[in-house]
Amino acid sequence: MIQKRMPALFVGHGSPMNAIEENQFVKGWKEISKQFEQPKAILVISAHWVTKGTCINNEIHPKQIYDMFGFPYELYQLVYDCKGSPELAMHVINDIKLDIKVDNSWGIDHGTWSVLCKMYPEANIPAVQISIDRNLSAQGHYELGQKLSVLRDEGILILGSGNVVHNLSRINWDMDGGYPWAIDFDQYVLNHIKNRNFENVVEYKRAGKSSDFAFYTTEHFYPLLYVLGATQKEDSIQIFNQTCLMGSMSMTCYLMN
Repeated sequence: MIQKRMPALFVGHGSPMNAIEENQFVKGWKEISKQFEQPKAILVISAHWVTKGTCINNEIHPKQIYDMFGFPYELYQLVYDCKGSPELAMHVINDIKLDIKVDNSWGIDHGTWSVLCKMYPEANIPAVQISIDRNLSAQGHYELGQKLSVLRDEGILILGSGNVVHNLSRINWDMDGGYPWAIDFDQYVLNHIKNRNFENVVEYKRAGKSSDFAFYTTEHFYPLLYVLGATQKEDSIQIFNQTCLMGSMSMTCYLMN
């Protein structure tokens, strides 16, 4: 049987509360997971694991990390008991020959489980996380995505979990939409992705003033660059959950398939 190529998917994960709520964003995640076959495993680049150098976990039973504070008790009781895949982790290190080290001090954080618990609630698909190297340039993250792209032909879903706009210092909890600069930056990224001008997304400062406010740290933006790097020229681009909310957060998602 010929393995169909798996997609590369970027999810704007937003609030951890999405894990215990039903809303338009959760609906979008659920619906998108039905548009392709179930993957053999999932390689996740989560905004919430930032390290010196690039790391990967290789435990059979990675621990679930509740890396968020001040949320309702119910959220901390959610268990997403997916397995890891030592085979996939070592394949990335030994066969794709990336400069990655094993680090099991972390686990599966909410950037991963808050999304997967909605897409694959049975927790029956192994998931492996790769960290974001804080010292790597935007171009370097994009190029890592290019190298990881071969995994798609092996039944591996490449999932980037972050947010295109993520500026918590300017969050307005009572605001429905986005500030003009948030909408402008989200649209800048969207337009260049639609036109396959990925270089202009990697070089996001070309967006002008809006890029100064879109995020103060890059960890929520960089997972998108892995997905763009893993995109093939034959892929269609599907955009969903295109929304800014609370002023300074974008939930926009991209499926490359």
